[in-house]
Amino acid sequence: MRYLLFLLVWPVSAAVTIHTDFEGGSLGRIEQVSPTHFRLGAKGEKDQDGRNRQANWYYFRVDGADSRQLTLDIVDLPGEYNYKPNQGAITKDTPPVISYDHRTWKHVETFTYDPSEPKLSLQVTPSANRFWIAHVPPYTNEDLAKLRADISHRPDFHEEVIGKTLGYRDLVLWTITTGPVADKPTVWLMFRQHSWEAGSSWAGEGAVRALLRDDAASRRSRAAIVWKIFPLCDPDGVARGGVRFNALGYDLNRNWDTDDPVKMPEIAAQRGAVREWVKAGHRIALYFSLHNTETSEYLQGPPEDGGEGRFRPFAERFFRLLTGETTFAPTQPLHFAGITTTAGMKGRMTVVQGLYHDLKIPAFLMEQRISNNPKLGHLPEIPDRLTFGGQLVQAISDAVTTSE
Repeated sequence: MRYLLFLLVWPVSAAVTIHTDFEGGSLGRIEQVSPTHFRLGAKGEKDQDGRNRQANWYYFRVDGADSRQLTLDIVDLPGEYNYKPNQGAITKDTPPVISYDHRTWKHVETFTYDPSEPKLSLQVTPSANRFWIAHVPPYTNEDLAKLRADISHRPDFHEEVIGKTLGYRDLVLWTITTGPVADKPTVWLMFRQHSWEAGSSWAGEGAVRALLRDDAASRRSRAAIVWKIFPLCDPDGVARGGVRFNALGYDLNRNWDTDDPVKMPEIAAQRGAVREWVKAGHRIALYFSLHNTETSEYLQGPPEDGGEGRFRPFAERFFRLLTGETTFAPTQPLHFAGITTTAGMKGRMTVVQGLYHDLKIPAFLMEQRISNNPKLGHLPEIPDRLTFGGQLVQAISDAVTTSE
């Protein structure tokens, strides 16, 4: 009797691999628990004193997924904020986004959060062999370059380089206006002081595109106001996948009471540009810095020096316009900053506090949440940020050019 030997060969899937070797990519430790289960540490960053660890950013690519269900645990989340320990900013309210083309981003729908570790656990059954995961939709220096290419030919747009970062990248200032600048009020817009806050940049792009539209409202804004814009304040941090510090650990929104162009060239250049503008005799009607946070949303005005409160009427009008005409959904009333964030310490003033201290100008800071926005009825996505940018400049224009 002759026997036939059959060899059964089962297909073997390629190994799943995790990558961060691209602009903005960031992870700390990578631990493989099983072929389809990974523990991924948020890299985080500390300040110049080794304190205030922030782990608000992760961004990575997965290859070899092959339609298998994956479990991806985001860990190493605890840190400090203003010297107070916390469990981290990544919680059940901040699901990440996923992309299969590196352009279109949607929030991950299946996840759990374990506060005891703490840990955010994602369950992903991918529809392609390769995908990207990020804390929020990324906005990189490459995205800014694309925007610049789209608008650089416009006669009402001007770019100047005001300095270099620690990594020798250009710090740029954009001006948008029609005709001469003399006797016009100036509005300064500041985006992306903290590199993880990519939503700020998407809103900034929306604002710039709205200002340069060829419609009646945009033409009026350009004719009536000089718009000075810092479109991306921390290009080094954006490139390396940072959080909120420059390469030497200095928080780019906590050192506006110090002047050190060697350790903090970013702040020195930005503040210097504002000082020169004021020295030249121009009136600043509003300085506005846009930020992202996890679950809060608010508008903060400048310190009311000695109870003087001369900016309060403008602040209240601005707050009403933002609340009524935009998707801004405040979680607290309009309030005004203290003199500093940390009494008795240098290097603890925000841009709002520092500019008020130095120049007594009406500087405001807005935080926008990355969690569910009740006005939108969902987690904010890129189109929502772009739309808000247009709404923002219209509200600012109305606040600056009208009075009550």
